[in-house]
Amino acid sequence: MSFPLKNIISIKDFSKRDINEILKSAEGLEAVARSKEESNSLTGKILGMMFYEPSTRTRLSFETAMKRLNGGVIGFAETGASSVTKGENLADTARMVAEYADALVIRHDLEGAARYVSDIVDVPVINAGDGAGQHPTQTLLDLYTMQRILGKIKGLKVALIGDLKYGRTVHSLSYALGMYGVKMSFVSPDELKMPRGIVHDLNQNNVVAQETSDIHEVLDEVDVLYVTRIQKERFPDPEEYSRIKGAYRIDCNLIKGKDLIVMHPLPKMDEIAHEVDHTPYGKYFEQAFYGVPVRMAILESLIKSF
Repeated sequence: MSFPLKNIISIKDFSKRDINEILKSAEGLEAVARSKEESNSLTGKILGMMFYEPSTRTRLSFETAMKRLNGGVIGFAETGASSVTKGENLADTARMVAEYADALVIRHDLEGAARYVSDIVDVPVINAGDGAGQHPTQTLLDLYTMQRILGKIKGLKVALIGDLKYGRTVHSLSYALGMYGVKMSFVSPDELKMPRGIVHDLNQNNVVAQETSDIHEVLDEVDVLYVTRIQKERFPDPEEYSRIKGAYRIDCNLIKGKDLIVMHPLPKMDEIAHEVDHTPYGKYFEQAFYGVPVRMAILESLIKSF
């Protein structure tokens, strides 16, 4: 059965069944992602990469995923290496890359850029992050991480911590967790609360999340601390950023004796102490690896169904 979505723009476009299909496919591809098996499923196919914003994990994991499936990769990792510096607009760049590739991955600083591109090209488009909007493939790998490490998604208790206002990863993840009946807590400074529109959407689907600025209120009751950095690049006011950066810091003293794992979409700054990296709590590097089989599943599903 072909995958029902032509593009991956927002997690809101997914049904729970669509998500489960990707997660199941990812599990079957994990041995290939670890280089223990080989796959030629996308031989002769090319993935076009358009990254208008910096990226390490998303870009490299997509490239790795495509190459593990024996496909090729073209594109740019920064606009300075493209004709964008000459003034070429997004539409022209996207149409050009689409002529060379079987699918496009785009990261852009403007919310809605990926959906705009999907409307003007004839190949599948994958949103790798659009400003403070959505990051659906990160959400899929986050769900996969929880399932692989904790054995389930449904019934978990998850705290989303840090920059919930500008953090596109938590925007996407909150919608997905709501589909699975996960009990959520939103932990942030008042200035960085989850956007009211997202809270409203969740409430409309009978998903109620606890909101607090005190991390100690959730430590004894959650299975996952999903930590995000305070994103300086999203702040219109540098003084506001300086005032609230470092609002939360996860260290071993804080979580010692707690029955939980710590996740982070990375890059992390000072919100998680380095000492946590080497404990059973810290799962963010494992989480980063899981981006490879999940994105392999995404690429197979879209390109082979197109």
